[in-house]
Formats: sequence, C-alpha cells, structure tokens
Amino acid sequence: MSLRNLKPKVMIIALVLFMLIGCQGRNIFLQPITSGNWYRPHLGTTWQWQLNGKINTDYDVHLYDIDLFDTDPDLIKTLHTQGKKVICYFSAGSYEDWREDKNTFNKDLLGKELDDWKNEKWLDIRSHKLHQIMQNRLDLAVKKGCDGVEADNVDGYTNDTGFDLDSSDQLYYNQFLANEAHKRGLSIGLKNDIDQAHQLEPYFDFAVNEQCHHYNECGKLKIFTEQNKPVFNAEYNPSYVKNIHRKGDIMCADTINKQLQTLILPRNLDDTFRISCN
Repeated sequence: MSLRNLKPKVMIIALVLFMLIGCQGRNIFLQPITSGNWYRPHLGTTWQWQLNGKINTDYDVHLYDIDLFDTDPDLIKTLHTQGKKVICYFSAGSYEDWREDKNTFNKDLLGKELDDWKNEKWLDIRSHKLHQIMQNRLDLAVKKGCDGVEADNVDGYTNDTGFDLDSSDQLYYNQFLANEAHKRGLSIGLKNDIDQAHQLEPYFDFAVNEQCHHYNECGKLKIFTEQNKPVFNAEYNPSYVKNIHRKGDIMCADTINKQLQTLILPRNLDDTFRISCN
C-alpha cells in the first residue's frame, strides 16, 4: 500500500513506525551538541596515556588519559590538584569480561572476539540496551570527576564483528556517544575510526589515534587540527624506540609538522617507557 493513499494522521503514525522498526536506525543522524560548558583541549595540549599499572603522576603535561573503571576518584582529585585534566578510557564497542558492569550485557549484544584480544567481544552498537549501558558508563565518568572520555573500539563496522553493521550504524552510534557525553558536561575524543573523521569532527572535541604514522593515515585527521582540536597519537613500532635518532626523529619531525601530539609508548600502555615527540 502506498503512503500517499493514507490519511495525514495515519501517515504520520506509519512513518514513525517505519523509522522505529523498518530502518533499524540506519541513516538517521543526530545534530551535534556544540554549546555547553565542558573541557575543550586546544591544539597544543600535551598528554600522557597509561591504562595499566600504577599511574605515574609525575609527567608535566596538560592531561592524563587513564582507565575509567580502574581509576580511583582520589587519583583524579590528585591530578586535578596538580592542574591536570583527566580523560577516562572505556570501551564503547567491545565487551570486556573483567569489567564491573559485565553482567548488564545480554548475550545477544555479544559478537565475535576481537583479533588478538582474548575475552573481548564486539558489541551490537544498534541496540538500545547497549546505549543505556554506555549512558551509565558516562554517568560513572561524571561521578568519578573525569573531565572527558575516550570511547574505544568505535569502528566496528570495518571489522568482522558478527553483526551486519554498516557505516551509517557507526556514524549514528558515535554521534550518540558524543552528544550523551556533552549532555553530561564531558569532553569526548574520537578514537580511531579514521575514515569517518570528516563526518564526526563536529561532534568530538579531540581525536585519539594509534599509529597513524605507521599506517600513513595521519592526513585523514587534519580536519581536527584545522579546527584547533588536538590529535593525540600513540606509536608502537619498536624501530622508533631502537632507532630514535634515525627513524624516530624522522617520524617526530613529521608529527610536529602536522601539529599532532605523538607519544612512542609500549603497546600495553603500562609506562615502562615514554618518548614524546613534542
């Protein structure tokens, strides 16, 4: 039956039902929330990224990126006392079976295991149940005193997740995360998802990337630096550490030229070493 043959009120109801049931959220996008009082790091903001081990608070940087669940609120207060901002890491696109909220994930939310990450599974980002869980995590970030969040694994559509995800599913989910963070007065960074950087830049306050130099992808993040938004990049290639006066210096010169904030770090982010290009 054609929608043109329906009465106006019936047509409205039919359209709403189609949006809620028929299209399953695809190609329905959110307007960015851009006005509000939350932390907005600038282009020259320096950083430290540590997700494992006892946090070393001695670095003279503007912000720390640390784990949401493993970090005690007192540590966040300590960093604030030192004049540092705190970004809290959590995974928004994968299930980790060691997190305190693991029992809130229904089995139908869980997909395939991530490559090289045992006991971690992709999530169905189309699910409203998952959206509620992520809203709870953002509430936890507020409760702990975080200035912002780094939501990881928000590029599931480019991976074999076990779900039929496409680029519009990912765009909507990432927009949702950004807007929900901003509603709570939290800054938020776009983690990887480099192919959607141009569409998502208006929603996010900064970008966090892994190995854009190694993969020759840093140019795709120029949209952030052009808007005075920092790109925090981590490189893990051992050659940068072993040959810091050769390959490392070349890479660092390039990162400075591109106005990126690049650190050479251990892959498990435990502060066993740290080399800053800036």
